[in-house]
Amino acid sequence: MATDLARPTILCLTPVKNEAWILDRFLRCASLWADHIIIADQNSSDASREIARKCSKVILIDNPSPTYNELERQKLLLKAARQFPAPRLLVTLDADEMLTANFMLSPEWHRMLQSPVGTVIYFDWVNLRLGLNSYWSPQGAFAWGFMDDGSEHAGSVIHSVRIPVPASAPRLQLEEIKVLHYQYAKWERMESKHRWYQCLERLMHPSRSAVDIYRQYHHMYSISPVDIFPVRGDWFAGYEQRGINMATIPDGALYWWDREVLLMFAQYAPKRFKREAIWDADWPTIARNANLHEAGMSYRDPRNMFDKIVHAWLKRTQPVYRKSWVKRVDRALVRFGW
Repeated sequence: MATDLARPTILCLTPVKNEAWILDRFLRCASLWADHIIIADQNSSDASREIARKCSKVILIDNPSPTYNELERQKLLLKAARQFPAPRLLVTLDADEMLTANFMLSPEWHRMLQSPVGTVIYFDWVNLRLGLNSYWSPQGAFAWGFMDDGSEHAGSVIHSVRIPVPASAPRLQLEEIKVLHYQYAKWERMESKHRWYQCLERLMHPSRSAVDIYRQYHHMYSISPVDIFPVRGDWFAGYEQRGINMATIPDGALYWWDREVLLMFAQYAPKRFKREAIWDADWPTIARNANLHEAGMSYRDPRNMFDKIVHAWLKRTQPVYRKSWVKRVDRALVRFGW
């Protein structure tokens, strides 16, 4: 890491809610490049806060909001980061994301540190698959780094850009240093999260079609084999040489997103979500295990036969949903109220 006095303070900005499963790994990795790691914890009920406090580089702040709002938490993180004097390099990562370990040797790292104020830095997203031996990447890079110039942040409540992206900002696209994403390395956990996302979409965007919601949150089932690549050894090696376990994925008997869905059921009734593809989960058992089973509440599948047929169609055609004939049927379903 450069020792020039003009080197920017490197700040990692990370929102957290119940990320104990991976937070220690994340902090150990981020501590190798960040001067400070600002964690905005949103009412975690697991050991996330205790893990964060053990890391000397962590600045732990509270996000007390009871609702999901990405823009709100991003502004909290930005406000905390801007307590540090300029120059500031902001790198925004979720807890299940780590920079590839080749940042330690790549000239791109120094190029990033020397980028002009106002530069937006783009990363490729490496979605690790089960076994961590292969991955796929979505098309396009993501604006997750910013040589902060104090610009206002204009994000959104869900799926927000994480940093300010001024219209005329210089752009730096990193080619060697990427972001490792662990979400798809634990399939059951990912499915729980995506069930919650679908229900959240229904509440936030009640007029949005169930077909559109399905296609968005099942994109991982349409990855072509030609878009799957082997993981490079140098993406992990530098971490493992420093004793950081990059391979273990802990099991989870109950994911917090399942609890959140149960609370949505209690508030709105399961029927509100009957067209979301969430009924592969055993909700009666989950409710009992979570001690959230309410007297008189039925957690059984509220779909009728037609609903089940549509979900079967969506599942069967997801690998080819971009085909014109599939899109025609999808449009017809939307006109029918789906």
